[in-house]
Amino acid sequence: MSSPIEQAKFIRAALPPGGLFAGLEWKTSLSPFPLGENLAKEIEALGRVLLQFYRATNLLYRKSVEGKQPEWIARWLDLGKPRELIELQRSAAFKNDVPRVIRPDILLTENGFSITELDSVPGGIGLTGWLNQTYSKTGASLLGGTDGMLRGFESIFGDAKQVHIVVSDEAATYRPEMEWIANQIGNSKFKIQNSKFEGFAEGDAVYRFFELFDLPNVVNAKRIFELAADNKIRLTPPPKPMFEEKMLFALLWNRNLQNFWRQELGEGFLARLKQVIPYTWLVDPAPLPPHAAIPELNLTDWSQLKIMSQKERDLILKVSGFSENAWGARGVFLGSDLSQADWSAAVDAALKNFVTSPSVLQRFHKPSIVETSWFDFAKNEVVPMKGRARLCPYYFVSGEGDAARPALGGVLATIVPADKKIVHGMTDAVLAPCSI
Repeated sequence: MSSPIEQAKFIRAALPPGGLFAGLEWKTSLSPFPLGENLAKEIEALGRVLLQFYRATNLLYRKSVEGKQPEWIARWLDLGKPRELIELQRSAAFKNDVPRVIRPDILLTENGFSITELDSVPGGIGLTGWLNQTYSKTGASLLGGTDGMLRGFESIFGDAKQVHIVVSDEAATYRPEMEWIANQIGNSKFKIQNSKFEGFAEGDAVYRFFELFDLPNVVNAKRIFELAADNKIRLTPPPKPMFEEKMLFALLWNRNLQNFWRQELGEGFLARLKQVIPYTWLVDPAPLPPHAAIPELNLTDWSQLKIMSQKERDLILKVSGFSENAWGARGVFLGSDLSQADWSAAVDAALKNFVTSPSVLQRFHKPSIVETSWFDFAKNEVVPMKGRARLCPYYFVSGEGDAARPALGGVLATIVPADKKIVHGMTDAVLAPCSI
């Protein structure tokens, strides 16, 4: 490409006619977001660690249900869930199933990187596939390569004859990107379906692009789960709400479970996770003995969180899962960015709603400043920007049982202006694929 404007026009012209996100736009970067070689290697290797964490978490829940680990583990993970979902989560049919798409949200900080959460029903698969494909044509060498997202997504369905990507109305924003990826894979094997479609045949696969809290609005969910439980169709992610809970990180840090994690993850993987996952607590209002304190915070009651000074509140409070407020930037409160009154209200709500919709508290590691640029089509000029970056690697798990392996398909960078405290997709954000 001979000039920035030609490069920018080429990228914009490559967008599919219907776009990739319904009603959403972003700022166009002229080049991929560069990662240092060490960071790129760490991200490549992270998939194995996160898959093992999912497997270990799955085992921990099962052992809690069986009485071989503390009962409070399953009780916490089952909070607010309907009985039918708890039964599905505990059923033999889905006993060993874990999500086949693993996407961590990674913030780049001054002290390395920080994984704030894991998303088992992530948006951005088609978008990242399109970014990798488009920027590869400009000569860029990208993590995941030109078609790593396409091949990775295709690989998770094994030898299924037909793959139905069921997109709920709640997730309709992402329908265009899933249509794009289905068309790119081709062979008429991949079809986008709505929440009323029921024409599933034995041997088909279903990709569940809807959150489990939204089941009352997904008419065909019951039929999908019945067919999967009878082993007539292949389903991912499985109907196990535990994998949509942010409290998994609180379990990782819980001192009572360190021997379990050491045994199931190994010292190396456990140390790696604790290095990159911020300390996380479940905000459980159960009273403590008078002599006890919440670890790290030295509080004797969660209500004391409300009177901490703004300087002490480098903490994120967020809904753990199974809620319309548990995705995107909804239900997320940064303590140091709120007034005392607003922070107190958020803490009160977390305590009040514990039984139906628990919240977690997490140490906030401030994202570092990065340099990027975007093209202003109105002015025909490149605009430099200081920002804060979130990386979203996509790992696709193919194969069965212990032989299943994760492969990195690509990495999406979201860079927001430096004055934004919480990094998420927005109109002001620059979205770009990642290169070494």
